[in-house]
Amino acid sequence: MGKIIAIANQKGGVGKTTSAINIAAAIGISERKVLLVDADPQSNATSGVGHQLENQQPTTYDLLIGQTDVHQSIVQTNIKNLDLIPSQIDLVAAEIELVDKSEREYMLNIGLASIKNEYDYIIIDCAPSLGLITINALTAADSVLIPIQCEYFALEGLGLLLNTIKSVQEYYNPELDIEGILLTMYDTRLRLSNSVVQEVQKHFHNMVLETIIPRNIKLSEAPSFGQDILSFDVGCRGAESYLSVASELIKKNSVPT
Repeated sequence: MGKIIAIANQKGGVGKTTSAINIAAAIGISERKVLLVDADPQSNATSGVGHQLENQQPTTYDLLIGQTDVHQSIVQTNIKNLDLIPSQIDLVAAEIELVDKSEREYMLNIGLASIKNEYDYIIIDCAPSLGLITINALTAADSVLIPIQCEYFALEGLGLLLNTIKSVQEYYNPELDIEGILLTMYDTRLRLSNSVVQEVQKHFHNMVLETIIPRNIKLSEAPSFGQDILSFDVGCRGAESYLSVASELIKKNSVPT
């Protein structure tokens, strides 16, 4: 049975979607079958893997409100071993439409349950909020990976996210684990970046992944071409870093090929 990892941080601009796309692609390159679930109304993960949404294509919205079978929502990407459940702006409406449902926090969990054993990993790209859609993602997930930007406000709001995770563990998903903290946008030229790394490692110890994602212009350019970093420039530092993250996650979870 596969593992579901939600990538979440309510702060925007921390490399969350970039990490979701490239971790999923790097795991796929490692001969594991991966499903990327775009649970963000901005749908950057969808466009970031080069998918153009067609009319009447079921999306994460349809899955959340129970209007479609999960298999109808899945599309293939051009990335090796990587499938996608796309998103679009109508996902915003799910927050409102789910309010009156008795199992509103479990809708994504219910939707993904039948395909969990079809993939080695299911990666959920969460919205930069702690709303009902993100709660659904955390309830469906086995673990959560938290990207943190190597800048001054890196730890701001992390306490709120950890409290949300604790609440989900208490009320909806007692098995939810923290997969780790991923430091992103690291600039070796800045003393501040080093200070943030030291501070995060001091407080969270072995929760912090060994790999640190550097600032890399190629990581910013790749989504505009609808490509993951491995397809765009496999030799750049950003690609090497995400391959290393994938290796860490696979080693930690010991999912066989």
